[in-house]
Amino acid sequence: MRFTIVGTGYVGLSNAVLLAQQHNVIALDIDEQRVSKINQLQSPIEDKEIENFLARKELNLIATTDKYQAYQEAEYVFIATPTNYDTVTNFFDTKSVESVIDDVFEINPDALIIIKSTVPVGFTEALKEKLDVKNIIFSPEFLREGKALYDNLYPSRIIIGEQSERAKTLAKVVAACAVKEDVDIHLTNNTEAEAIKLFANTYLALRVAFFNELDTYAVVHGLDTEQIIKGVCLDPRVGDFYNNPSFGYGGYCLPKDTQQLLANYENIPQNLIQAVVSSNNTRKEFIANDIVSSNPKIVGIYRLIMKAGSDNFRASAIQGIIEHLKRLGTTVIIYEPKSDEGSFLDCEIVNDLEAFKNRADIIVANRLSEELSGSLDKVYTRDLSGSDY
Repeated sequence: MRFTIVGTGYVGLSNAVLLAQQHNVIALDIDEQRVSKINQLQSPIEDKEIENFLARKELNLIATTDKYQAYQEAEYVFIATPTNYDTVTNFFDTKSVESVIDDVFEINPDALIIIKSTVPVGFTEALKEKLDVKNIIFSPEFLREGKALYDNLYPSRIIIGEQSERAKTLAKVVAACAVKEDVDIHLTNNTEAEAIKLFANTYLALRVAFFNELDTYAVVHGLDTEQIIKGVCLDPRVGDFYNNPSFGYGGYCLPKDTQQLLANYENIPQNLIQAVVSSNNTRKEFIANDIVSSNPKIVGIYRLIMKAGSDNFRASAIQGIIEHLKRLGTTVIIYEPKSDEGSFLDCEIVNDLEAFKNRADIIVANRLSEELSGSLDKVYTRDLSGSDY
């Protein structure tokens, strides 16, 4: 089959590589450097499985910036372009998705379009009605940054927003490219699929917020967070997973998805969704105040990245900590070898690790690392296990 994947971030590139094991895939992106890297079998993003597959697997994959080349013969077009949350409109900015759809209908109106980008609840059906078309389906992704291809090879589930034979065929084609056998497939409707995406991610954010507020309580009262969490999570209904305290949930998905779900609740009674959104900022304020309580002259931030194995620091929780620290009048320096800049948020970046550790009075680390093993007496963290989950 012939697939075109639009966007080569974590969602797009992981889907492209997954499908290219068995099908002809064209990856379309506006970034010439990304396209060039993919055609040289190099990953433009940090993901071990993607890097390994590009280097060692025989894939039917080419990348291009030419939309005509990408769309002309495509049977399926997957859209994986960014939909950032617009704080003015209180909705995702879906212009990139709509632009792709316009191009596809102009060049190849018979292609089946699958939206992978996260969109507001009701978006797909409203767009189909506006354009008077039927060949658009929403299918959510549930991937971790840095583990995107792995999560496609071993998917928790495949959800397609249409109950039809073509949806069943699409789900089976995707499942056949996975390593995991007997993948759960759920065929539903577009609007329900959009809601599944937002509610699933908001539940994960809620779980992060819950254990972070548990940790806040323990810190204030001088209690052992690890002992409390262990006792709580021995209940199988709670489970011993996704419970490691952090500086807050961050990254590309959870902050914007929780805000979008809250916006979708306009004129609908709720307390919990608002609490999940508010809790994240409260946690960051608490962490910043806790850091400055020891009166450090220079606070060193160890890494801006969202999580280990990722090269992305969009909306990472540590950025909120930095902003709060600056408001409190604290001098902040940052160690982030993935950044080519000399500063971030008006804070100096020091990419000599030893110089960074020597200059900082306290080193703030969302997650512990072997690199910090010689300076643990300076490290401030709420990390219990070194795990992101």
